[in-house]
Amino acid sequence: MDWNIILIGTLASLGAGLATGLGALPVFFKKNISDKALDLLLGFAAGVMLAASAFSLLVPALNLSAEDGGAPNFNSENLQNLWTVGIVVIGVLAGAFFIDIIDRWAPHEHFVKGPEGKVSKRLAATWLFIIAITIHNFPEGLAVGVSFGGGDVSQIAMGLVVAIAIGLQNIPEGTAVAMPLLREGYSKKKAFLIATFTGIVEPVGAFIGVAVVNIARFFLGFGMAFAAGAMIFVVADEIIPETHGKEHSRQVTFGIIFGFVIMMFLDNFIEPVLTTIL
Repeated sequence: MDWNIILIGTLASLGAGLATGLGALPVFFKKNISDKALDLLLGFAAGVMLAASAFSLLVPALNLSAEDGGAPNFNSENLQNLWTVGIVVIGVLAGAFFIDIIDRWAPHEHFVKGPEGKVSKRLAATWLFIIAITIHNFPEGLAVGVSFGGGDVSQIAMGLVVAIAIGLQNIPEGTAVAMPLLREGYSKKKAFLIATFTGIVEPVGAFIGVAVVNIARFFLGFGMAFAAGAMIFVVADEIIPETHGKEHSRQVTFGIIFGFVIMMFLDNFIEPVLTTIL
């Protein structure tokens, strides 16, 4: 096990997670923000997550060779491709079902959709909201962790790009968490701390992801696909429905596209640059 890579992956995810606090800073300077602006910010975050799932997780997982840990060394190229694609398909479905199960059973609450899961009256509304954001943030941390893979130069560059992308989308997510809390009557300090706290779970997911892949490199392709499936589920089940329920859904759609394009640029331009530097 390479503890240096595990440490780098965990710290990178911690930095990305703490970006929610950066996004929450406006609560100290603004009392309110429009629903349209909040939805646009969340739309941007959704676009980044979708592009990260596609370009930083699924494409690399599909391109893994047997030597990279993506598949057993079959004599037939067709069989090897079938194995790789099959593992990725299973990983995506497993990640989606994993979040679905948690979403159905963990008590949590959304500002728009309201309570979900086995809601407990013993838990305060604040904690229900924190749990909801935590459920969403765990796969983001997992995505950062598995992106570091086995720790070679290209994998480290990929992991850093994913960490940058997750941090980028966590900034508007932090704003979207803190501002509604301010509306609900929470103090500026409490809204800021709650928004920041919701990102702390990401290093946990990153540690699990990078440790598992580091111990058993065979799980690299599956782990990438699992993280992608989990993030796609969050975007499709939560973020898009929450942001498209009002009259400005068209603007939100362009926010998603803009976030997607930004992440596509990061993955296809910044990653080669980082690989050269490293």
